[in-house]
Amino acid sequence: MIVYTWWRSLAAFRVRIVLNLKGVSAEERQVDLRKGEQHDPAFRAINPQAAIPALILDDGRILVQSMAIMEYFEEVYPAPPLLPADATERARVRALAQMAVADGHPLVTPRVREYLERELGHDEVQYMAWSRHFTGAALAAMEGHLRRDAQTGTFCHGDQPTLADVCLASQVVGFSYFGGTADAFPVVHRIYSACMQIDAFQHAHPLAQPDVPKP
Repeated sequence: MIVYTWWRSLAAFRVRIVLNLKGVSAEERQVDLRKGEQHDPAFRAINPQAAIPALILDDGRILVQSMAIMEYFEEVYPAPPLLPADATERARVRALAQMAVADGHPLVTPRVREYLERELGHDEVQYMAWSRHFTGAALAAMEGHLRRDAQTGTFCHGDQPTLADVCLASQVVGFSYFGGTADAFPVVHRIYSACMQIDAFQHAHPLAQPDVPKP
């Protein structure tokens, strides 16, 4: 398998966590979004959306979108489980995950930044404020559900990490990119801290990647 990734990408971060949790190895190929490498024709042939992650399976089939890739690994490599057995509980985990993946993260991607800056004339300060607002709003929504729901345990759903925790971790890291801190969300902060005690999360962290720019 080949996974197209980039150190700073939150979506790629999520997939790296799941690969680590499942004990699955994949060859990593870097696509630098800041340099625009996602628009190269060779990569667009893999993912016409020009986004990462993208996963090429051993038989040549291609999967895209982090949630789809993570659920693929959940189905093909069921241990350890990252979704509950009960249908209602699975829906809760997916809902928490989507608050980050579908509501928060899409508003701060490089293609959004490019549009805000090139087409609408927003500067760096405005982009950072925009991103901090929407990333924080997703965390606030997660905080409300996690604080209210009896199913919340050490992690988002009980005492073992699920896909919700994977997505929560990526959202917290994304918030930090824009000057935010999870301190304002105590349950989120507690769960993120628990996640980061796990090697699979630590080793997947953006700052732990080999392509991190050197100071």
